[in-house]
Amino acid sequence: MSPPQREFDTRTDRHLLGGLRIAWLHLRIGVMNELQYRANFVIQLIQSLVAISTGLVVLALIFDRTDQLGGWTRPELLVVMGVFTLVGGLIGFVVEPNMGRVMGDIERGTFDYVLTKPVDSQLLSSLREFRIWRLTDAVVGLAVMIWGLAELKADFDAGEVAGFVITLAAGMLLIYCLWLVLTAGAFWVVRMDMVQELFTGLYRAGQYPVTVYPVWLRLMLTYLVPLGFAITVPSESLTGRLTLTRLVITVAFMVVAFTATRWFWRLGTRRYSGASA
Repeated sequence: MSPPQREFDTRTDRHLLGGLRIAWLHLRIGVMNELQYRANFVIQLIQSLVAISTGLVVLALIFDRTDQLGGWTRPELLVVMGVFTLVGGLIGFVVEPNMGRVMGDIERGTFDYVLTKPVDSQLLSSLREFRIWRLTDAVVGLAVMIWGLAELKADFDAGEVAGFVITLAAGMLLIYCLWLVLTAGAFWVVRMDMVQELFTGLYRAGQYPVTVYPVWLRLMLTYLVPLGFAITVPSESLTGRLTLTRLVITVAFMVVAFTATRWFWRLGTRRYSGASA
């Protein structure tokens, strides 16, 4: 490796490590701030329980008249609902608050404070804000998921567990990519928050497997709004439905989406002109 290349790699690694240290610092500060208002935990827990109870009532009504929905049994749909709630909690924990903060900074013209830091702007923008109590949703979702698996009496091997971890991570990254693209649209369009609200509404469709929807909607919820990759595919890995082809497609689509998102972010930051521009 040539000296200039080694110097570039060293500088890149230094910036990455610096960004991760700053992100860890923001996480600690966020946790301390949230712990000052512990009543929020009770409120969030009540909201989580009400939401999951509503979903369970709907499932009970559905399976009062049928034994399966689109080829999915009740225990399998419990797993889907658990993954749906788990992913929603992780989105609310780290993705949603950071994207909201970025959009606010762009609208106010204060995004300069991110761009002038000696760390990667995308990394810093994605890991500045944390809502610790939203992890309540993740815990509730995990409990429902375990409940569904217990009813299935599923036996797992290392491959299925690895498939779940990989597809869940890939799905979360795809959701992050979509949200970041919508947020970066604020570099061109002022009111991108309306589009984010549309995504929040569409997310409710993820509480059921995308395979139960018509083909056109299934494709939209898989490749345009990647709920299929984020919720249905991890659920398939837990219920023995995941194929190697599906796994490869998920990972490949994640790589393509992240690369495109990275390019779009850099394009937007080059266009940005803020308070100090």
